Amino acid sequence: MSTEAVPAAPDSAEVPTCPFDFAQGLDFDPALLAMLRSEERVARVRMPYGEGDAWLVTRYEDVRTVTTDRRFSRNAVTGKDFPRMTPEPIVQTGAINLMDPPESSRLRRLVRQSFAPRHLERMRGRTQSVVDGLLDAMAESGSPTDLFAHLALPLPLVTICEVLDIPEADRHWLRAHAMTMMNMKPAGKEAAVRAKGELREYFARLTAERRRSPGADMISTLATAREGGEMLGEDELTVMAMVLLITGQDTTTYQLGNISYLLLTRDDVREQLRREPDSLPRVLEELLRHIPFRKGVGIPRIATEDVELGGALIRAGDTVHVSYLTANRDGEKFERPDEIDLDRPTVPHMTFGWGSHHCLGSPLAVMELEIALSTLLRRFPDLALAVEPGEVEWNATSIWRYPLALPVTW
Repeated sequence: MSTEAVPAAPDSAEVPTCPFDFAQGLDFDPALLAMLRSEERVARVRMPYGEGDAWLVTRYEDVRTVTTDRRFSRNAVTGKDFPRMTPEPIVQTGAINLMDPPESSRLRRLVRQSFAPRHLERMRGRTQSVVDGLLDAMAESGSPTDLFAHLALPLPLVTICEVLDIPEADRHWLRAHAMTMMNMKPAGKEAAVRAKGELREYFARLTAERRRSPGADMISTLATAREGGEMLGEDELTVMAMVLLITGQDTTTYQLGNISYLLLTRDDVREQLRREPDSLPRVLEELLRHIPFRKGVGIPRIATEDVELGGALIRAGDTVHVSYLTANRDGEKFERPDEIDLDRPTVPHMTFGWGSHHCLGSPLAVMELEIALSTLLRRFPDLALAVEPGEVEWNATSIWRYPLALPVTW
């Protein structure tokens, strides 16, 4: 992230400013983040898009407060031109990630049925089959080749599309639209608006078909799920399916790329997993904590009343962003937070969010990562980067942090 100071908003001379320009840079500088947590744990920031400034909350306990305290509302951002990272708001009207309890609680109970252990176990076998097929193709392509293109990019898309039973012919079109929505460049606003509208139209048709004629897929499960006498409404089902597609591929794709890069550049971590493959679940939790997969922040909250937090007075109506990235590196919560500790005692990380908006699909994401990484290490024990680490190019156009390619040899 850039060290360039963010200019203060007009008439806000007494409000601290944050030394982060979220519109620029990929560097995740632990020293800067540590300074921010210690000196301005709740800081005033300016985002590249949207009206006005926002507060940025950086410490673990403060992030937990904001994500669980009813005085901070996600729903209140609806219809607002809130400070954000992208020219077009990614959020969809009626989406569960814009709801507050108790309304969101009802939907979460319904959606949670689709991630029940019996469903995940059924997905596990299919995910393993997809990974095997992708790695077969990589082996056939020969060395050197691009690990990101062969594994990280296709696996989550294929998996979530099979879970949702999305026709294969539609998948690349859907992924392209999802990526367009995440673009941070001002010139991409019109395309992002169009992509969001077309995705919504697509899922409105698809979910209506599944409601009329349900199958064994997750959309059908959601279409028929009941909590008492309640079901998801038409718009709720449309937006939920759309959110599942986007979140079900993006996070896992980029973290698979990021973790693969780390394994290729950290012999100690790779050798630990080769010696003790059963340690993968524990090591994976530490890597998820340690590695940032996006730049900046996501959907904010609005304070519904004055709140004192971290030495700052947040006024009613103020926009509040939380940084899961900095919370995951909080030295008050994690010893030696900027190091990878393969034996770190289990402390819940915030990579999948917290509170009422903790990612419901995180068990699926973790399952995909475990299967992909364990199979990769087993089948390609001599895997190595084909270029110097500094030659790997990183995404610079969207909110996600990930390598554009991972040239490897074996």
